[in-house]
Amino acid sequence: MREGYFKEFRKYAVANVLGLLGLSCYILADTYFVSTGLGTRGLAALNLAIPIYNVIHGCGLMLGMGGAAKYSLYRARGDGRADKMFANTLGILAVLGVIFMAAGLGFAGELAKLFGGRGAVREMAEVYLQVMLLLSPAYLLNDVLICFIRNDGNPQLSMLSMLAGSFTNIVLDYVFIFPMRMGMFGAVLATGCAPIVGMLVSLAHFARGKNHFFCIEMLPEFGISWDTLVLGIPSLVTEISSGIVIIVFNILILGMAGNVGVAAYGVVANISLVVVAVFTGVAQGMQPLVSRKLGKGDAAGAGRVLRYGVVTVLAMSIMIYAMVFFGTDALVSVFNSEKNPAMATMAGLGLRLYFAGISFMGINIVLSMYFAASERVVPAQAVSLLRGIVLVLPVAFALSFLVGITGVWLAVPTTELMVAIIGACLINLPDS
Repeated sequence: MREGYFKEFRKYAVANVLGLLGLSCYILADTYFVSTGLGTRGLAALNLAIPIYNVIHGCGLMLGMGGAAKYSLYRARGDGRADKMFANTLGILAVLGVIFMAAGLGFAGELAKLFGGRGAVREMAEVYLQVMLLLSPAYLLNDVLICFIRNDGNPQLSMLSMLAGSFTNIVLDYVFIFPMRMGMFGAVLATGCAPIVGMLVSLAHFARGKNHFFCIEMLPEFGISWDTLVLGIPSLVTEISSGIVIIVFNILILGMAGNVGVAAYGVVANISLVVVAVFTGVAQGMQPLVSRKLGKGDAAGAGRVLRYGVVTVLAMSIMIYAMVFFGTDALVSVFNSEKNPAMATMAGLGLRLYFAGISFMGINIVLSMYFAASERVVPAQAVSLLRGIVLVLPVAFALSFLVGITGVWLAVPTTELMVAIIGACLINLPDS
């Protein structure tokens, strides 16, 4: 029986990690091609715009993970409300899509300025923000489809959807920025094509008749909508926290080291996206199994899946940090097309300090997802909010005041350690 649990966990986790690695690669592709084609200013502008990607993707995961987790629980229990989850989730998606598109039409410039953009950097960031916000419904729908298909027993197709979108983005990034010389508009347009291709791949789930969820005609129900949002908030916070940290760190670093410092942090932030994607892949791969087993009353099985998740992220964190620590110069050089020595020095130090706490980061992401999948709303939101907003911001300001830019790099590992201790205490406490 235990071997069966691990085999099932491996099937979901491996597929999801590979898919999310591919998904994060198109952000890295943007970073590489923008830094090569548009230089330090382009890299700084891209880093200013990334937080909005985190917000959009976070909202998509909030709807997808929240709705799909509840769908799995209802379906395992034989509850008829499982049939309503997908349609209800699409109703919330439509509202959010309209809000994001309106922001793109009217406030892209103000957002670029708010995030610290000045001069040419602001202009490039405004272009990226506006196009991304206008294409936001595609990002949201792609995230929702991937989550529901994974919870419908087809993690391989979810993986293929993410990989197809990522490959499309990487190819179009090169074509639009270099042969077609479309600049920042080309970079964001290539990124916007990725979810569209992903959705086309996801349609195979419906075309083959493998879907157990349907888009039935119904008005959104407040109770179901509330459950979706509450269970999905940890996923939103996990994603959006990256954006919040980037905004705050950009402001702090801009005051201490200018645009070169922001560009250095851009290297750290983009590599961080890949690391978070690996850990999130394990957590999201674990979620359908935890929800399904708890829906059937198998608490011991759900706990065993959690242990598999924790051990997996710990092993991965050791390997990742070894690659970052010993391969720092090579990683920085990929994004330092202008061979700027100041940028290389700052980014190198940042990588080694920032990722010192990645093992705690992985544990926190897994714990948050486990709590959400088991409907333990209070611990799930506590872990997510503490690491994403409540602790990391004051820690960043305090450490930067005490030790300058070194304190900025140390803020995340310090916060993750504190939250991991709190999470370990919460795991054995009942949700009130």
